[in-house]
Amino acid sequence: MSENIVLDALTDAQSALTALMENKACVAAIARAGQMIASSQRQGGTVYSCGNGGSLCDAMHFAEEMTGRYRQNRAPYRAMAISDVSHMACVGNDYGYEHVFSRWIEAHGRENDVLLAITTSGTSRNVVAAAQAAKQKGVKVIALTGRDDTPITELADVAIVTPAGRWADRVQELHIKVIHILIELIERELDPQNY
Repeated sequence: MSENIVLDALTDAQSALTALMENKACVAAIARAGQMIASSQRQGGTVYSCGNGGSLCDAMHFAEEMTGRYRQNRAPYRAMAISDVSHMACVGNDYGYEHVFSRWIEAHGRENDVLLAITTSGTSRNVVAAAQAAKQKGVKVIALTGRDDTPITELADVAIVTPAGRWADRVQELHIKVIHILIELIERELDPQNY
C-alpha cells in the first residue's frame, strides 16, 4: 500500500516534469529569464527574490546559490532574498504583511536590477505589490508561478508559468528545477569556463 503511494507520487511528479518539458513557451521564458539576470549582473545589477512559505524558501535557495557556489567555484553574483526577519516584522507590524516585499524594493531597487517574484497561485498580494513597486523603480520582473492570467503574470517582463497540475507542491517541485536551470544559464553566460 505505502509503496503504491510512493510510486503514484513519483509518477505524478514525472508527468508534471514532462508537461514542463513539452511546454515550449515556458522553456523559452526560462531561457529569457536567465539572459535577463545575466545581463543585469553584467551591468552591476542585483537580483532580488521573494515569496511566501515554501516559495520564500525557494527565493532564499536561489539567492544563496547565486552568492555562494552552485557547481564549481566562481565569483559571487549580486543576489538577495527578501527575508530579513526584522524588516519583515517591522513592516508587517507598521504597514501590514502585504507590504513586506514592496518596501524592500522601494528602498533598494534600482534600474538594472531584477526581481524574481515567486508565487504558486500568481495572486499573493505581497508578491504582486513587490512587482508593482519594481515596475515603478525600473526593476525588471520575472514571475515564477503556476497559473497564467494572474496579477503577477500581467506585471511580469518574463512570466515562467509551470504546469500547475492539481496541487501546489507539484508547482513548487517544478520551481526548484527552474531555479537550478536559471543558475546554470547565468553561470554559462558569466562564467563559461565552469562548463
